[in-house]
Amino acid sequence: MQMHTTSVTERALLVQVIHGRRDPAEAADSLEELARLADTAGMVVAGQMTQRRPRPDGGYLLGRGKVEDVRAACEAKQANLLLFDNELNAIQAHNLRKTLTVPILDRTEVILQIFARRARTAAAQVQVELAQLEFLLSRIPEAAAQQRFKGGTSMRGPGESHLQLRNEPMRRRIRDLRKRLDEINAQQSRQHVKRQWPVVCLTGYTNAGKSTLLNRLAGGDAYVDDRLFATLDTKTRMVSLGTGRRILLTDTVGFIRHLPHALVASFRSTLDVAAQADLLLVVADASHPRVQDHLMVSLETLREIGAGDVPRLLVLNKCDRGDASQALLHGPEQAPQAIPVSALTGHGLEMLKQAMLDELRRSCPLWQLPPGETARR
Repeated sequence: MQMHTTSVTERALLVQVIHGRRDPAEAADSLEELARLADTAGMVVAGQMTQRRPRPDGGYLLGRGKVEDVRAACEAKQANLLLFDNELNAIQAHNLRKTLTVPILDRTEVILQIFARRARTAAAQVQVELAQLEFLLSRIPEAAAQQRFKGGTSMRGPGESHLQLRNEPMRRRIRDLRKRLDEINAQQSRQHVKRQWPVVCLTGYTNAGKSTLLNRLAGGDAYVDDRLFATLDTKTRMVSLGTGRRILLTDTVGFIRHLPHALVASFRSTLDVAAQADLLLVVADASHPRVQDHLMVSLETLREIGAGDVPRLLVLNKCDRGDASQALLHGPEQAPQAIPVSALTGHGLEMLKQAMLDELRRSCPLWQLPPGETARR
């Protein structure tokens, strides 16, 4: 059982259901984000459809009439793939695939596909495979596991369904992967016991410019791409803040709204670097019209991974762009003291370095010890 893989010429129709009291502007931004995710996954966006409903349809997400509209739109736009911005449950995904007879992915599956393509290190590959398998298990309808075996020779006992037997190899693989991740976590914990320099972690919404900021501060060569989730693997560089002070600056995977819980859980060993850091730089794209939402998602994700209490500085990147003026003038509610910078031009970086110095002198135990000693974490 494998995740969907894209072909060379996949044309995707984007579908979104807006239900309840969801903000239409936020929904529109989410759909635009799905288009960027599709581009990152190598797909061509053929068009989009939305439907507003009081609540999702339990069997199809969409209303039955809208399902037929989607079928007609696929034919008209020659779309051979449907991407849903909403999360589909197992029943909805099964019914839609059976009715529309084209491959269907929801937002979670697109993100998983991108992560699978971008994972380079052994740790990232283990984490992605674990997230994929746990997602696949969640997509198996409960109702399918009804017919039971009765006890007998060479057979499992009562209570074991055909479905459970079929999925047992997948469950064994999940157990093996979790064991491997535990070993990775233990190894990382040992590495954090002693360190000579404070660790500062770059966090924030995907495509906010964290890797560019890492390169600018460290003179490094971290991979940069104007697509979502360019960075999956943790990268660390030495950075001098002046006055003889050095830090280890670490780049991490970006956050996104509705980040799949399976990915958060699987990537905990990677995201733990934020929870164990001495200081967080929460980076946001000041030129984005919904920068305030992006900061809120970032701060909520940090709390979810146990990094909510780590000292942090809020950084508004891309302040050299003309459309950043509103964010810089008014300042997001979550970032009244945010530091405006441009990783591209270097503007504001000396101010950022000074802010890091001041915060680390105030809060980092490592810089409150006599020279030559190291802190135990």
